Amino acid sequence: MKIRIGVSNRHIHLCKEDADILFGKGYQFTKKKELSQPGQCAYEEVVIVSTDKYVFDHVRVLGPIRNYTQVEVSLDDAKLLGINPPIRDSGDLANSEDVLITGPKGQIYKKSCCIRATRHIHCNKKELPDHNNGDIVKVKFKDQVIDNVHIKMNDNFVLELHVDRTDANTFGMENGDYIDLE
Repeated sequence: MKIRIGVSNRHIHLCKEDADILFGKGYQFTKKKELSQPGQCAYEEVVIVSTDKYVFDHVRVLGPIRNYTQVEVSLDDAKLLGINPPIRDSGDLANSEDVLITGPKGQIYKKSCCIRATRHIHCNKKELPDHNNGDIVKVKFKDQVIDNVHIKMNDNFVLELHVDRTDANTFGMENGDYIDLE
Protein backbone atom coordinates (compact mmCIF):
# COMPACT_ATOMS: atom_id res chain seq x y z
CA MET A 1 0.00 0.00 0.00
CA LYS A 2 1.37 3.41 -1.00
CA ILE A 3 1.20 6.14 1.64
CA ARG A 4 1.93 9.80 0.90
CA ILE A 5 4.68 11.54 2.92
CA GLY A 6 4.21 14.87 4.67
CA VAL A 7 7.36 16.55 6.00
CA SER A 8 6.83 18.64 9.11
CA ASN A 9 8.87 21.73 9.91
CA ARG A 10 9.19 23.19 13.40
CA HIS A 11 5.87 24.61 14.59
CA ILE A 12 3.77 25.43 17.63
CA HIS A 13 0.25 24.57 18.77
CA LEU A 14 -1.20 27.03 21.27
CA CYS A 15 -3.80 26.85 24.01
CA LYS A 16 -6.15 29.84 24.36
CA GLU A 17 -4.51 31.14 27.54
CA ASP A 18 -1.05 31.23 25.94
CA ALA A 19 -2.42 32.65 22.67
CA ASP A 20 -3.98 35.49 24.70
CA ILE A 21 -0.61 36.26 26.33
CA LEU A 22 1.39 36.06 23.09
CA PHE A 23 -1.06 37.81 20.72
CA GLY A 24 -3.48 39.69 22.97
CA LYS A 25 -6.74 38.65 24.56
CA GLY A 26 -9.32 37.49 22.01
CA TYR A 27 -6.92 37.67 19.06
CA GLN A 28 -8.29 36.04 15.90
CA PHE A 29 -5.69 34.13 13.90
CA THR A 30 -5.57 34.41 10.11
CA LYS A 31 -5.65 31.14 8.18
CA LYS A 32 -2.76 30.85 5.72
CA LYS A 33 -3.58 27.39 4.35
CA GLU A 34 -5.35 24.14 5.09
CA LEU A 35 -3.14 21.21 6.07
CA SER A 36 -3.54 17.63 4.87
CA GLN A 37 -5.54 16.54 7.92
CA PRO A 38 -9.14 17.84 7.91
CA GLY A 39 -9.71 20.77 10.28
CA GLN A 40 -6.00 21.49 10.66
CA CYS A 41 -4.44 24.66 9.28
CA ALA A 42 -1.35 26.84 9.27
CA TYR A 43 -1.90 30.39 10.43
CA GLU A 44 -0.14 33.45 9.04
CA GLU A 45 1.13 34.18 12.54
CA VAL A 46 4.53 33.13 13.84
CA VAL A 47 6.30 33.27 17.20
CA ILE A 48 9.89 33.28 18.36
CA VAL A 49 11.08 30.13 20.14
CA SER A 50 14.37 30.40 21.99
CA THR A 51 16.72 29.04 24.61
CA ASP A 52 19.92 30.57 25.93
CA LYS A 53 21.73 28.81 23.05
CA TYR A 54 19.68 29.69 19.94
CA VAL A 55 16.68 31.59 18.57
CA PHE A 56 14.18 30.50 15.91
CA ASP A 57 12.43 33.72 14.91
CA HIS A 58 9.81 32.33 12.53
CA VAL A 59 7.95 29.40 14.13
CA ARG A 60 4.57 28.89 12.46
CA VAL A 61 1.43 28.69 14.61
CA LEU A 62 -0.82 25.78 13.61
CA GLY A 63 -4.52 25.60 14.31
CA PRO A 64 -6.98 25.12 15.62
CA ILE A 65 -6.34 26.26 19.19
CA ARG A 66 -5.73 23.26 21.45
CA ASN A 67 -6.05 22.49 25.16
CA TYR A 68 -2.26 22.62 25.53
CA THR A 69 0.72 24.46 24.10
CA GLN A 70 3.22 22.27 22.28
CA VAL A 71 6.38 23.15 20.37
CA GLU A 72 7.54 20.52 17.87
CA VAL A 73 11.14 20.56 16.65
CA SER A 74 13.41 18.21 14.71
CA LEU A 75 16.63 16.67 16.01
CA ASP A 76 18.64 19.28 14.12
CA ASP A 77 16.53 22.09 15.65
CA ALA A 78 16.98 20.60 19.13
CA LYS A 79 20.76 20.50 18.73
CA LEU A 80 20.80 24.19 17.78
CA LEU A 81 18.57 25.04 20.76
CA GLY A 82 20.87 23.02 23.06
CA ILE A 83 18.02 20.85 24.36
CA ASN A 84 17.12 17.17 24.24
CA PRO A 85 13.34 16.91 23.77
CA PRO A 86 11.85 13.43 24.02
CA ILE A 87 10.34 11.74 20.97
CA ARG A 88 6.65 11.64 21.81
CA ASP A 89 3.11 11.50 20.50
CA SER A 90 1.36 14.83 20.34
CA GLY A 91 0.06 15.91 23.76
CA ASP A 92 2.48 13.70 25.74
CA LEU A 93 4.40 16.58 27.26
CA ALA A 94 5.32 15.39 30.78
CA ASN A 95 9.00 16.06 31.51
CA SER A 96 9.62 17.45 28.03
CA GLU A 97 11.82 20.48 27.36
CA ASP A 98 11.27 24.11 28.37
CA VAL A 99 11.54 27.01 25.92
CA LEU A 100 10.91 30.74 25.81
CA ILE A 101 8.07 31.71 23.44
CA THR A 102 7.74 35.31 22.31
CA GLY A 103 4.81 36.79 20.42
CA PRO A 104 3.95 40.35 19.39
CA LYS A 105 2.14 41.10 22.68
CA GLY A 106 3.92 38.97 25.27
CA GLN A 107 6.33 36.28 26.28
CA ILE A 108 6.09 32.95 28.14
CA TYR A 109 8.79 30.73 29.59
CA LYS A 110 6.88 27.51 28.98
CA LYS A 111 7.88 24.43 30.94
CA SER A 112 7.46 20.90 29.55
CA CYS A 113 6.15 21.95 26.13
CA CYS A 114 8.79 20.95 23.58
CA ILE A 115 8.99 17.53 21.92
CA ARG A 116 10.21 15.78 18.82
CA ALA A 117 7.14 14.17 17.29
CA THR A 118 7.12 10.44 16.65
CA ARG A 119 7.13 9.29 13.06
CA HIS A 120 3.47 8.58 12.53
CA ILE A 121 0.87 7.58 9.99
CA HIS A 122 -2.47 9.38 10.13
CA CYS A 123 -5.23 7.07 8.95
CA ASN A 124 -8.78 5.89 9.48
CA LYS A 125 -9.94 2.31 10.01
CA LYS A 126 -11.16 1.99 6.40
CA GLU A 127 -7.67 2.78 5.07
CA LEU A 128 -5.76 0.45 7.42
CA PRO A 129 -8.32 -2.09 8.69
CA ASP A 130 -5.65 -4.48 10.00
CA HIS A 131 -4.15 -1.87 12.35
CA ASN A 132 -5.20 -0.02 15.48
CA ASN A 133 -4.43 3.33 17.04
CA GLY A 134 -1.08 3.08 18.81
CA ASP A 135 0.32 0.23 16.72
CA ILE A 136 3.98 0.58 15.80
CA VAL A 137 4.91 -0.45 12.26
CA LYS A 138 7.75 -0.40 9.73
CA VAL A 139 7.63 1.35 6.38
CA LYS A 140 9.79 1.12 3.30
CA PHE A 141 11.09 4.12 1.37
CA LYS A 142 13.04 3.20 -1.75
CA ASP A 143 15.45 0.56 -0.40
CA GLN A 144 15.35 1.73 3.24
CA VAL A 145 13.25 0.18 6.01
CA ILE A 146 12.18 2.73 8.61
CA ASP A 147 10.99 1.42 11.95
CA ASN A 148 9.21 2.86 14.98
CA VAL A 149 6.37 4.45 13.00
CA HIS A 150 3.26 4.99 15.12
CA ILE A 151 -0.30 4.58 13.86
CA LYS A 152 -2.63 7.50 14.69
CA MET A 153 -6.15 6.47 13.85
CA ASN A 154 -9.22 8.68 13.73
CA ASP A 155 -12.34 8.58 11.54
CA ASN A 156 -11.47 12.05 10.21
CA PHE A 157 -7.81 11.38 9.37
CA VAL A 158 -6.48 11.17 5.82
CA LEU A 159 -3.81 8.57 5.06
CA GLU A 160 -0.37 10.18 5.33
CA LEU A 161 3.01 9.54 6.95
CA HIS A 162 4.40 12.48 8.94
CA VAL A 163 8.13 12.82 9.53
CA ASP A 164 10.17 15.78 10.70
CA ARG A 165 12.71 17.64 8.59
CA THR A 166 15.70 15.74 10.07
CA ASP A 167 14.16 12.34 9.21
CA ALA A 168 13.23 13.60 5.75
CA ASN A 169 16.82 14.72 5.13
CA THR A 170 18.24 11.48 6.55
CA PHE A 171 16.10 9.28 4.31
CA GLY A 172 16.04 11.59 1.26
CA MET A 173 12.29 12.20 1.47
CA GLU A 174 10.32 15.11 0.07
CA ASN A 175 6.73 16.25 0.63
CA GLY A 176 4.53 14.21 -1.67
CA ASP A 177 6.84 11.19 -1.97
CA TYR A 178 5.36 7.79 -1.09
CA ILE A 179 6.30 4.96 1.24
CA ASP A 180 5.08 1.38 1.43
CA LEU A 181 3.75 -0.16 4.63
CA GLU A 182 5.91 -3.20 5.49
